[in-house]
Amino acid sequence: DIFYNNCFKNGILPIVVSADDRDALMADASDMENPELSVDLVNQTIHRPNGPTVSFEIDPFRKKCLLEGLDDIGLTLAKADDIDSYEAKREKDQPWL
Repeated sequence: DIFYNNCFKNGILPIVVSADDRDALMADASDMENPELSVDLVNQTIHRPNGPTVSFEIDPFRKKCLLEGLDDIGLTLAKADDIDSYEAKREKDQPWL
């Protein structure tokens, strides 16, 4: 899904839950007295003000990127030394390329 994947590229956590959990979370968020929900990415849970905790799944790599604030450019820069080493080796081993 384009929207789902673009969320990660923009540092947004898209959470997929069941329809029942969605309805319960929407009801919690609509409660004017205590409309707060708390998302815990590390433990992959949503804490509700007056109900059971909701769990969600996320790809471990995407979770790591969100926790470390890495986007596509940040991921590339994190591997800059490896990329430079590869390029130097390739240039030495295959100078015709």
